[in-house]
Amino acid sequence: MESTETKPKRSWLKLFLGLFFTLAIVGAAIGYYFYNQMFGVNLQLKEARVVSIPKNCQSIEQLATLLEEEKIIKNKGSFVFTANQMKYSIKSGKYKIAPSIQNNRHLVRVLRGRQLAVRLTFHNFRIKQQLAGYVGQQIEADSLEVIQLLEDANFLAQFGYTPENVMAAFIPNTYEVYWDCDALTFWKKMLKENKKFWNEERLAKAKKLELSPIEVYILASIVESESQYKPERPKIAGVYLNRLRKKWALGADPTVIFAVGDFSIRRVLESHLLVESPYNTYKYAGLPPGPIYMSSINSIDAVLSPETHQYMFFCAKPPEAGQAPNTHAFAVSHRAHINNARRYQRWIRTQ
Repeated sequence: MESTETKPKRSWLKLFLGLFFTLAIVGAAIGYYFYNQMFGVNLQLKEARVVSIPKNCQSIEQLATLLEEEKIIKNKGSFVFTANQMKYSIKSGKYKIAPSIQNNRHLVRVLRGRQLAVRLTFHNFRIKQQLAGYVGQQIEADSLEVIQLLEDANFLAQFGYTPENVMAAFIPNTYEVYWDCDALTFWKKMLKENKKFWNEERLAKAKKLELSPIEVYILASIVESESQYKPERPKIAGVYLNRLRKKWALGADPTVIFAVGDFSIRRVLESHLLVESPYNTYKYAGLPPGPIYMSSINSIDAVLSPETHQYMFFCAKPPEAGQAPNTHAFAVSHRAHINNARRYQRWIRTQ
C-alpha cells in the first residue's frame, strides 16, 4: 500500500514537471520569435540594389520606413527590433545590398560597413550651372547647394577664386566621393585634386609664361573651344601667347559666342562683335575674367608647352586630302590672314 507521504511528493513533482515543460515551450517560442526577427528572411531582393540613406534620416524607424518603401524589406518591425538589439547607429551614405542578404542581422552589418563611393566624371561643361546640376544628381547635396557655393564671392576669395573664374578649380577627370558629402566637402575634394594636378613641373611652366594657373586654365579653355584636333592645340596656344605678349586683343570667336550666350552660333558675325562684355576679346585686350569652357588636361598642357613660332593669326581652312578635318591656316601677317580667310569663304560658298 502506497504511503500517504509519497502522494504529496508526486503531486509536487508533476506540478514541477508541468511548469518546467510549460516554461520550456514558452522559452522556445520566445527564442524562436527572437531568432526569426533577426535571422528570418525579411528581404525581397531578386537582384543587387543600392540604397541611399540621407543625413536627415535620424531614427531606426525612419530608416525602416525608407527600406520598406524601397521594397528592400518586407517587415519593418522586425528590422527595427534587430537594429535596436544590435545597437545600430545610422550612417548616412550609399550602400549596395546583394540578393544573398536575406535577414535583418546581415542587412544591419551591410549598413554598418563601408559605404559605396560615387564616381564623378566631368569634362565637357561650359558653365558652372551645368557642373552644379550634374554633381547635384550624383551626391546628396542638391544643385542649388553647389551653385550657391560656386557663386559665393566672399567664400571663394579665401581660396583665390571668383565666381567668374571658379571653373578653373575643376580639372576634368573621374573622381570618387561618398554620396553623403555636402557641397563644402565636394569643393575641398576638388581643391585637393587641383593642387595635386598643379605639380612643380606645371607650376614652373606657368611661371615661365608669366601666367598663373587660373590664367593658364582660362587660355586653355579658349584653345579647347577653337579646335577639337589635339595636335593643333599647341600651335593655337602659341598664337594667343604671341598676342598676349604684344598686348593685342585675342580676337577669339569662342569668347564672343560665350559673351552673346547663344551657343548654337556657328559663324560669328559683325553684329556679334558689338556685344558689350568683358568676354568679348575683340573689344578688350587680355584674357577674359574666367574660362569659357571646362578645359581638358590636353589643352592645359598645350598652353604650358606651346609651339614657338611667329604666327599672329589663324582661321579655318578648307579640308585637304590626307589632312585632318577642321584644321586651321596660320599666318604671320594680317594680309596673309585675310587671304586665308577669303580662301575658306570661297570654299564655303561652293558647299
